Amino acid sequence: MTTNWPELTQALSADLKTLRGGAPAVMKAFSAVAQSALAPKALDLKTKELLALGISVAVRCDDCIAFHIKGALEQGATRDEVLETLGMAIYMGAGPSVMYSSHALAAYDQFAAAKDGAGQRA
Repeated sequence: MTTNWPELTQALSADLKTLRGGAPAVMKAFSAVAQSALAPKALDLKTKELLALGISVAVRCDDCIAFHIKGALEQGATRDEVLETLGMAIYMGAGPSVMYSSHALAAYDQFAAAKDGAGQRA
């Protein structure tokens, strides 16, 4: 099965909007935690997105992979930086992290291609 990662994030965003409407207090609190965790301090936002990607692979969350690949790419992460992050996730998570790292790399390639295509159309 081939996943279209950009489409997945769009569908998930719609689902999350519905969840925010149904559980607004919980989702507002979660959003506050996310904003606080992602605020650039000692670590910049790109580094934090790469950390989140590694954790996403380690905990085997495809949906998380999609959002954090997108976020890392938006912060300027290169394919080499993503690959190094995936190497650390594999080191820490062994075989299952190998499988989810392949998902993350496919997601990166799709988002990068979409970004490059948008830049060429501009």
